[in-house]
Amino acid sequence: MDKPTVSVNILGQTFKINCPKGHEADLKEAAEYLNKQMREIKAGGKIIGLEKIAVLAALNITHDMLSGQKYARANEQQLRELTSQLDAALTHQTKAG
Repeated sequence: MDKPTVSVNILGQTFKINCPKGHEADLKEAAEYLNKQMREIKAGGKIIGLEKIAVLAALNITHDMLSGQKYARANEQQLRELTSQLDAALTHQTKAG
């Protein structure tokens, strides 16, 4: 059996989900994160209905993920620029020395 079944609890409902072997802990962590997000939305009291709460949580999580990717790309670009500047400074210093 290469795809174990993992039970996760989201807003009081248990879901049995197949996942690749070795990724059970990742699945549980993702489910806990989703459960936390959905509980926060539900606690706000403005959104009613599991489906609407799930969609809003999915949008929030997706937004956070995309923002993180944009932030990582910007940091990567800054690191490349700094490395280039450092390279140029070291090359100049070596030629001058």
